[in-house]
Amino acid sequence: MKARNVALLMTAALVVYLVLLADRAFALFASGTGAGIALGVGVLLLPLLGIWIVVVTWRNGLQIQRLSRRLDAEGELPDVSDLPRRPSGRVDRDAADAWFQDRRAEVEADQENWRAWYKLAYAYDIAGDRRRARETMKRAVELEAADRSGAE
Repeated sequence: MKARNVALLMTAALVVYLVLLADRAFALFASGTGAGIALGVGVLLLPLLGIWIVVVTWRNGLQIQRLSRRLDAEGELPDVSDLPRRPSGRVDRDAADAWFQDRRAEVEADQENWRAWYKLAYAYDIAGDRRRARETMKRAVELEAADRSGAE
């Protein structure tokens, strides 16, 4: 099953859960007691927070997918298929670190190149540093948006 289909399925399941949670919140409101109403407000905040998280996650995913497609069309999508792998399938740590150093040098050479930032984010990801990968990918998305708006 493709990742997008899994994401759609998980989003649908989350939406059902959030609707049920909102229903519980309204049931607490209907109790008419101060405690019930206060709990209802708290429970209603959870679906609102969940919806916000889903929207932000999907937006980020679509932005990253747009960058991936653009790089693929340009023939510049990162390829790590030649890097040695562990039995688990993950890229060998030393190889990932060396590949990372090359990507970091590309960013240092051209700080405004969204392609270099994308590749650096990918390097963080294969090195296992997801937090920095997300931060770096945000920078790539910002630079690509500026690049796109400047080209129009």
